[in-house]
Formats: sequence, C-alpha cells, structure tokens
Amino acid sequence: MPAPSAPPPDPADLPPEARPRLLSLSAAPAPRRVVEVDDLLRADAAFKLVCEGTALLWRGDFHGARQLLTALGRRADRSPAGTGESARETFHLHRRSQGRRARLLGMLLVPLESDHSVPLRRAPDVREACAHAYGPLPQVGGDGEPAGYAVALRELLGAVGGWEWRRKGVEVPALGGDRIHPYHGVFSPMRGEYVDLVARAPLPADRSLALDLGTGTGVLAVVLARRGVRRVVATELDPRARECARENVERLGAADRVEVREADLYPDGRAPLVVCNPPWVPAKPTSPIEHAVYDPGSRMLRGFLSGLRGALLPDGEGWLILSDLAEHLELRSREELLGLFEQSGLEVLDRLDARPRHPKARDEGDPLAAARGAEVTSLWRLAAAPA
Repeated sequence: MPAPSAPPPDPADLPPEARPRLLSLSAAPAPRRVVEVDDLLRADAAFKLVCEGTALLWRGDFHGARQLLTALGRRADRSPAGTGESARETFHLHRRSQGRRARLLGMLLVPLESDHSVPLRRAPDVREACAHAYGPLPQVGGDGEPAGYAVALRELLGAVGGWEWRRKGVEVPALGGDRIHPYHGVFSPMRGEYVDLVARAPLPADRSLALDLGTGTGVLAVVLARRGVRRVVATELDPRARECARENVERLGAADRVEVREADLYPDGRAPLVVCNPPWVPAKPTSPIEHAVYDPGSRMLRGFLSGLRGALLPDGEGWLILSDLAEHLELRSREELLGLFEQSGLEVLDRLDARPRHPKARDEGDPLAAARGAEVTSLWRLAAAPA
C-alpha cells in the first residue's frame, strides 16, 4: 500500500522589498505577512493561513483563485454570529461576524499591472473597471520600489460588478424608467421606496429652489427638477459622488436646473424646500459604500436637523427621508428622533410611509430578519416650529 503523500510545506514569506503595493478602496492596512501561492494550495491550508493573518498572493489560474475565494467563504460561514439577547446585541454580533468574514476573504490577493490588467492565466479583461475604481497607476517595480500592485480578489470582483452597474445603469420608476448610472462606491438607488416618496410628496407652493443635501448619484435632485422645481442645488462632500451626480444630471437632461456643489451639507442661502436622505443606521462603516448606510453618532442626521431652521425660507419645508430600521435594531428610539426635531426648533407637518421591497426584507435566514421585516421608510415633512 503506497504511503500517503506528505503535505506541501508552508509557503515562504515574501520579503517587504518583493511585495507588491496593495490597492484598497477601504484603506485596508498592508498585511504583516505575504506568501505566494497557486493552485496547489488546498482550501483548508489557505484558511489556516488567512486566520493567522497571512495574505495569499495568487500566482495560479484566475478561476482557481475564484474557487478558493468561494471555499474560504464557506469556511468563514461555519461560525455563525448567533443571536443576542436583544436586537441591538444581535446587530453588533452580526456586524462583527461580517467584519471578520470580510477581513479573512480580503487576504486573498491577485496581482495587478500598471495598466490595470491581471497577469494570471484565464484572467478576464478588468482594465476599464479597475481604471474607474483606482484611477491611473504609476509604473512601479524599479530599484527600491514595490514589485507591482496587488488587490484583494473580493474587492476586484466588487469593482467589476460596480463597473457593470455604471455601464448598464439602474432603472428608476420615479424617472419614468430612465436610468441612473452609479459609480463604484457611490450608493445606488436600488431601494426605490425612498425615491418614490420624494416623487409623490406634495411640493410647497414656492418651487423656485430646492436643496438636496448629500446628493450621491443625484437621483433625488433630478426627480425634484422633473417635478417642476425650477432650480435645485445638490451638495456633496465626496468628490467621486459629485462627479457621478454631475454625469447623471447631464445624461438625464437636467443640467440647466440642477447645480452640483461641494459642501458638507448646507450651501449658503435659504430655500423653500430642503431635502436630505442621510444614512439610516447610527453605526461605524467599514467600507466606502457603507458610508451611505452607516452614520456614526447620527452625525449627518443631526447636522441636517440642527441647520434646517436657519436654511428655510418662511413657510418652507424640510424633507427628511429616513428608515426606522435603527429603531427596530434598538440603536435609536422614536422618542430620540422626535426629541431631535424639538431640539432643532422643528415641527412635523406630515409623514409619508413606504414599505421596503428589497429581497432582504423577506429573507428569513438573515439574522436581522425580524427588524428588516418590520422596517418602514418615511418622508418626514418638517417646518420651523412657531417661536
């Protein structure tokens, strides 16, 4: 009977001078240890290495890397987050589990050339997607320079998916089926209920000007312009989102009515209508795209409310579009939200509600299923309270 073959030796560390420069949209720190691996590495050995904090620089077949990423994901999922004693605890356990999974899967790296190509067998052409995500890459590999570039395969696949969304666009029923083309890392209007609320809320009598704070893709600014608001000033702090909004505004023929400006929330001046769709959950984001969902300490929400009274013209309205998911997760109470209105000198004129239509709202396997199933997105019509 033949003797069992010995397991392959552990891959040798790459010295710092031989490591490629890590590209990361989330500013992930460079791994302390990097080893070169290929198709001979077994999934269990790979999982052991990434759990120990070792990054795997793939040199084999590209499709083999994708298969290994899937295998690592299955192993990471063997330790579910579990359920806490409260919705809040379950949320934090879930976020911790998601963070661990992302860290582990982010340790599988693939090389990237300065022209954004992947020098692996059977690698797809990702040059357009990577150029969009990372911008121009200077030549490297000279004396004293990193030996090329590397990117986490998981992030690379996300960049490719983001490029497809930008190329194809997202159909928006409130725009008559016209499409918004989101940039990678800019929140896409896939959840259409918040757009529908802005499309059906009664406009104030004065339609001369509206402010759209934190415009993102520009979708709400275009909806307001098409509803008859003569001028919309859309503000955005993130330069990538500003570029995305300007492109969408131009593409949809609203450039003569919508101006995209750089601002952290409010521009100068007052308006009869101010609209804001801040991140809905007061928690820390862990990637660029999560900044549209998670808002530590409700910073943007509080900034919008505290500045609204001074930004409104007499008889003006502020529209706050906000999900109550944070309430069901016990991260913010309804009393706290109403207290913020009162502290900011605001009163509620009306509230329009919409139920979510996204698939997670019906996913019984989601640890947060109960909260998502009860979620309601609301448009709060706010005005300055009488002195």
